[in-house]
Amino acid sequence: MRNITLATASVTLLALAPVAAQAETIIVALGDSLTAGYGLPEGDGLVPQLQNWLTAQGSDITVINAGVSGDTSAGGLSRLDWSLTPETDALIVTLGGNDLLRGLPPSETRSNIDSIVKQATDRGLKVLIVPMEAPGNFGPDYKARFDALYPEIATTHGAAITQPFFRLLDATATDPGQIAQWMQADGIHPNKDGVARIVESLGPAVLDLASRPAN
Repeated sequence: MRNITLATASVTLLALAPVAAQAETIIVALGDSLTAGYGLPEGDGLVPQLQNWLTAQGSDITVINAGVSGDTSAGGLSRLDWSLTPETDALIVTLGGNDLLRGLPPSETRSNIDSIVKQATDRGLKVLIVPMEAPGNFGPDYKARFDALYPEIATTHGAAITQPFFRLLDATATDPGQIAQWMQADGIHPNKDGVARIVESLGPAVLDLASRPAN
């Protein structure tokens, strides 16, 4: 009788034992106004729409909005330490647009983004780079140097990389006029529908980032 009681108790304890919850993945999105959701109502920006998309896929990912409007790559670098909490598992980097607007040398942008990605990977974080793309009016040399910095940094540090930000909006577009319908009146920031299109392209890359083994 004693053996039956112990067996019954063991089964009961196993049944009552809590099932281990799937670990949540915390991703910090470090960027400028394109990340922050400039010009859009709360909930319509990149991070909220991306969060909703990820949740709809059944993922256990939380995206933290670390976008600051007007930030250059230097600004992103300066606030990296306090943006990355101990719970952070991965980092999305979307910086360089304001460097372009100010005509900063590609070498400065390269140095700053390289430092951001290196510091993140040194911490064991997974990194996804969302590049910017220089317009042709800066000249072919500037464009070549700027556009090359993102894939070269990704290769150096083993980071993932997407298409340039606005090609996520429409990879077939060859000039800004083709994407005007998805832009706000300023012609710089995507509207709600434009963000939704970007999220449809970016979301799978974020799921892939979360599933990658830790560095």
